[in-house]
Amino acid sequence: MNENPKHIHIRDFQYDLPDERIAKFPLPERDHSKLLLYRHGEVSEDHFYNLPHHIPADSLMIFNNTKVIQARLHFRKETGALIEVFCLEPIEPNDYALNFQQTRHSAWLCMIGNLKKWKEGPLHREMTVKGLPVTLTATRGECRGTSHWVDFTWDNAEVTFADILEVFGELPIPPYLNRETQESDLVTYQTVYSKIKGSVAAPTAGLHFTPRVLDALTQRGVDLEELTLHVGAGTFKPVKSEEIEGHKMHTEYISVSRNTIAKLLAHNGQAIAVGTTSVRTLESLYHIGLTIMEHPDASEEELHVRQWQPYELPAEKASIPATDALQALLDYLNRHQMEALHTSTQIIIAPGYDYKIVKAMVTNFHQPQSTLLLLVSAFVHGDWRKIYDYALAHDFRFLSYGDSSLLIP
Repeated sequence: MNENPKHIHIRDFQYDLPDERIAKFPLPERDHSKLLLYRHGEVSEDHFYNLPHHIPADSLMIFNNTKVIQARLHFRKETGALIEVFCLEPIEPNDYALNFQQTRHSAWLCMIGNLKKWKEGPLHREMTVKGLPVTLTATRGECRGTSHWVDFTWDNAEVTFADILEVFGELPIPPYLNRETQESDLVTYQTVYSKIKGSVAAPTAGLHFTPRVLDALTQRGVDLEELTLHVGAGTFKPVKSEEIEGHKMHTEYISVSRNTIAKLLAHNGQAIAVGTTSVRTLESLYHIGLTIMEHPDASEEELHVRQWQPYELPAEKASIPATDALQALLDYLNRHQMEALHTSTQIIIAPGYDYKIVKAMVTNFHQPQSTLLLLVSAFVHGDWRKIYDYALAHDFRFLSYGDSSLLIP
């Protein structure tokens, strides 16, 4: 059985991050960022454009192709108060693609800025979308924890909710950048391979990749595959409890194609993950496969990976090879004639976690006392401080627009 990390003290994952080390903007050329190399305990550095030289030729590299949506909507009340409605996840319909296609009504779970000024009644905003006049109305519904149900309605059936966000929404850059979203962020805060709309934060490890680097990887014989995890605002949620048992992980929606799972099997159930979102998705696949082995007819909702699920496995289950779990998952998709798996994960990866599929990862440098730092620590067997001390001492840039690392434990 895996060691249970619930009693880890988050203060053990504190380090001093001066504000000037947080990259407020990306470099002019994505692939010119620095690349820290951690190989079996040894640390060195290079430039990101040389990443392909450090990846074994027969590897499988997996990217998260989610696209950041312009999820912040601003309304001004008649009193002059500005209300921000931040779309977190779709409720009606709860499928991202269907929700974006709606032409009259759409409901989302939202965070609301300046909530005390929005006591009651709907908010309205008039706009022009695709040359057409549109009035968008937001009506606040029930409170769900720190979020609210918000119904959006609009008066022009030729306009979709995706159209409205495109024109009226603002891209939500990370709060720690302490600046307004700029026109340049619309390009620089998306990966060059982003496709599937749904995230409210970028999978930032992917921001360094350029067509040139991707081509070099392909020419080297590296297999490139994609999956989708829609990044939620919870990715920025700090761990406020003393022990991580008190931290509730957010649920994120994942989609993985049958082809990607077949590719994983062809590579003996092993992959290099680009970003912590790909890591969480790939490791969730293992636990989804185990659920299917026990419950072959589970629905996609029942395949949801709970926060502490990996740590509750009996020893005989925890030793099942990744290839067996992935084969069970592939058989499930074939049985149900499904092209892709659509489910969700709440997995927390922390010291004590036993990695099953991810053998190397590309990732940026994360905030102190964050769940992402816990994930990295688990991967490098507690050696995270050596990596972060090197990065701080060698002028690396931190967080979303900062530099990158390749970790091989």
